[in-house]
Amino acid sequence: MGFSELSVEELVRPGGFACSCGRTHKCELKFLKIGRGAAQETPAMLAAVGSKKPFIVCDQNTWEAAGKQVAGILDKEGIPYVVYQVPGVHPKPSEWEVGSVLMHFDPSCDLFLAVGSGVMNDICKVLSHATGIPNAVVGTAPSMDGYASDSSSMEVNKVKTSLYNHAPRGILLDTEILAKAPERMLQAGFGDMAAKYIALCEWRISHIVTGEYYCEEIAALMRRALKRIVASVDGIMSRDPDAIGAVAEGLVLAGIAMAYAEISRPASGLEHYFSHMWEMMALERDQPYDLHGIQVGVGTILTLKLYEYIRKLTPDREKAEAHIKQFDPEVWTEEVNRIFGKTADEVLKIEASAHKNDPEGAMKRLDNIVTHWDEIVKIMEEELPDYETLKGQMLKIGEPIKPSELNISLQDTLDAFTGSREIRNKYLTSSFLWDLGVMDEFREILKKEVEEDTL
Repeated sequence: MGFSELSVEELVRPGGFACSCGRTHKCELKFLKIGRGAAQETPAMLAAVGSKKPFIVCDQNTWEAAGKQVAGILDKEGIPYVVYQVPGVHPKPSEWEVGSVLMHFDPSCDLFLAVGSGVMNDICKVLSHATGIPNAVVGTAPSMDGYASDSSSMEVNKVKTSLYNHAPRGILLDTEILAKAPERMLQAGFGDMAAKYIALCEWRISHIVTGEYYCEEIAALMRRALKRIVASVDGIMSRDPDAIGAVAEGLVLAGIAMAYAEISRPASGLEHYFSHMWEMMALERDQPYDLHGIQVGVGTILTLKLYEYIRKLTPDREKAEAHIKQFDPEVWTEEVNRIFGKTADEVLKIEASAHKNDPEGAMKRLDNIVTHWDEIVKIMEEELPDYETLKGQMLKIGEPIKPSELNISLQDTLDAFTGSREIRNKYLTSSFLWDLGVMDEFREILKKEVEEDTL
């Protein structure tokens, strides 16, 4: 039996697992507890990770949700601590918040203890990596899959970036606390997990096209997490703590998969890049944006709709080669400047090091696509869910499925699609379509689907 079938507790064993892929997979977790009343285990977690005085990082909402309870438990046990509430109603995962926490850090503390979900956890991961001081988290919402991962989704110079740093040493997810999370955050958790179908599909395709590392055991672990989430749909919005517990376990499994892979690839694909692009656009305009998982859910629907058309494609090598040969760097640069505005220079730097537009590399990828087309189509069939079925599940829990429901314009949707392949050196569905010379055609397909409201 491979590690993909082991319990969550067994997956965090010291030393990790020697895998058939040739790597040893492990995560930094030393303590994990998911269940009703798990917050009471905070002292046990601190002992397991060797902390005698934690620095609690929260915001005003997560302090009310769980911070007060955690502080009360520590007071009862006589465990000293320092609390810092990050200012603002909805703090962001950006340089300002990281600096704010660091400026107020008490050097007598030996652990960054995040109380919250994505933002607080990501801030503490970054700080842990920078200082060498370990981090742990008490979760407040089943809204995202990054609890156990060693990556954080941060705003760096207004560019949404995945930073690889320190995974938490301990995780506590009290399902009675999680079940009280705002409805939007429950929906966000499902949206973030629904994305994994596309992430796994793209990972396998990239393995064929670019030779990127791929591990079937990690992919199997992610599929298991997906099954847990989908099977719990009925209990999510009724706030059943046991159903929420199944969701939480699925989210933690996803984070462990990312930690094992040491990249976000098992959990993030084009659907995430729609969200990243929309966040960058909002930052550029100094406007608010929705929860990451909510935007990812909409991105998942858009990407799955595109795949309905991709499956009908027949690669045209002559057309693709003409596209590659006719590539105009000046026209491309103008488009990058139009889409990204003030952050265009950061995006241009990515291409300067990644060389995604290099004709020789593009020709090699095209050759792999054409040669292995039947295998690629089979991967789509194996990994992707039925569009209408997933759409129905999302609608069942009241989750948005259209950009317009998030006040995202048609132009921003199309630009997010076009710009997605530019913001990281990562092979996405949009990269695949660019290599095939059909990006413009699929931009028009996306435009038609959104304009005619057929999503």
